[in-house]
Amino acid sequence: MRASPPCSSESPIGDGMTKPVIDNPARSRYELALDGGVAFVDYQRAGNVRVLTHSEVPPALRGRGIGGELVAGALQLVREQGMRVKPRCSYVVRFIERNPQFQDLLQQP
Repeated sequence: MRASPPCSSESPIGDGMTKPVIDNPARSRYELALDGGVAFVDYQRAGNVRVLTHSEVPPALRGRGIGGELVAGALQLVREQGMRVKPRCSYVVRFIERNPQFQDLLQQP
């Protein structure tokens, strides 16, 4: 069986460049590859829900808004995939609270 290409969502980076956030299902995470490392959001699959468990930006890249770009790109991929999210990562929880355009993706109780 042929592997399907990774899903991606373009994410504008502070330097004006646009980098893709990709879904890496083999590692169960959304990734944003940058010079200096890979920022990522780990997830677990639960039916049509992505449980977002942890996010990380390499130390050398912190403080430049990359975490927000990563999470926005990951949530856009979730939307494109027709999924819902259940955030368990405190950064993702706060991001969704501050960005109401993504609140419709929250899994309903």
